[in-house]
Amino acid sequence: MNVIETIKEMQQTIITLRASGNRIGFVPTMGYLHEGHLTLMRQARKENDILIVSIFVNPLQFGAGEDLGAYPRDFEQDCVKAQKEEVDLLFYPSVKEMYPSASSVKVMVTDRTDVLCGRARPGHFDGVATVLTKLFNIVMPDRVYFGLKDAQQVAVVDGLIHDFNFPIELVPVPTVREKDGLAKSSRNVYLSPLERDQAKELYQGLQLANNMIEEGERNPESIVQLVKGHIEKHCDGVIDYVEIRTYPELKPVETIVGKVILAIAVKFSSARLIDNLILEIV
Repeated sequence: MNVIETIKEMQQTIITLRASGNRIGFVPTMGYLHEGHLTLMRQARKENDILIVSIFVNPLQFGAGEDLGAYPRDFEQDCVKAQKEEVDLLFYPSVKEMYPSASSVKVMVTDRTDVLCGRARPGHFDGVATVLTKLFNIVMPDRVYFGLKDAQQVAVVDGLIHDFNFPIELVPVPTVREKDGLAKSSRNVYLSPLERDQAKELYQGLQLANNMIEEGERNPESIVQLVKGHIEKHCDGVIDYVEIRTYPELKPVETIVGKVILAIAVKFSSARLIDNLILEIV
């Protein structure tokens, strides 16, 4: 595995690889790699000739009150994990390398951001879209891999690729879960033992909703109330939202039909957990 820290070297390397006809798979991350990231790498490894992973904690996507300095980092362990997954190139730029001066052009996301998690994080997805635009131009991948646990981010990336005509295939990868259904996340370590036990009820609530929809329920409010009731009964956490929207457009729905997302967020004492189900209803 080769670690590259400069944009110039990465672009020169990619040009050489592409000239040889290699298909490039790309997994962008902010590091502190966990099983969810590794699952993305494994799928990308199977489907491409070259696997590239980036590790960059992007300051543009941290808003007011969000501590950039507190974001967990462990580059040595990240390198060990990436090497085990047979990553070919690890792109590890500094903030100065990625943002050497104030930008004269900004990327602004105008849709799919003022709902779900984006509602409480104004500007967050502008930062995500900006860094991904830069990374796509640096890495020049054929395919890019994102986990569906953060389905809103996937929806934003879908719009970015479509609107800016990037010749990239977006590959959404299903959420990786613990044995009891809890979505794997670096945030899970902040749960107390009681909260960790309760956290499995988020997925249980989603499954109850799925069963109700399979039985024919098409009223979104009925589904939302079912999920809220289950979480409130079994969790001490505070519900941030339970919503059903079209996917990936993230528009409101009056009747559950077509491709929809049922998304939830719950705040525990030291962690905010998100989860979702994406359903195709005919």
